[in-house]
Amino acid sequence: MQHILLVEDDLRLSTLIKSFLEQNNFNVSVLNSGDKAADFILSQQPDLVILDIMLPKMDGFSICRKIRHQFTNPIIFLTAKDSDFDHVLGLEIGADDYLIKPIEPHVLLARINTRLRQN
Repeated sequence: MQHILLVEDDLRLSTLIKSFLEQNNFNVSVLNSGDKAADFILSQQPDLVILDIMLPKMDGFSICRKIRHQFTNPIIFLTAKDSDFDHVLGLEIGADDYLIKPIEPHVLLARINTRLRQN
């Protein structure tokens, strides 16, 4: 079973995503703030990370920059930040995909499966 880390501070959304992904045969860990995310990612090496940008204590861009040189698995930004600047920045600092909230669960699942196949 593949392991996904979801870093999302919206508790309702993180619960819904976790439940949906578990129903689709993923093992899902959730962190609700950014301060422990980098250490978790580097020590646990999940198969894929879904990362919000606007997080308490450390934003998703900072987390991605901090881990990217040591973490080669896919990173997907899932965020409400929909500007072209943020989208380009997210991809340039190392994300494999950049998705805008709200997103349909089956679209998220398809993007996850695509990234996992490519890895």
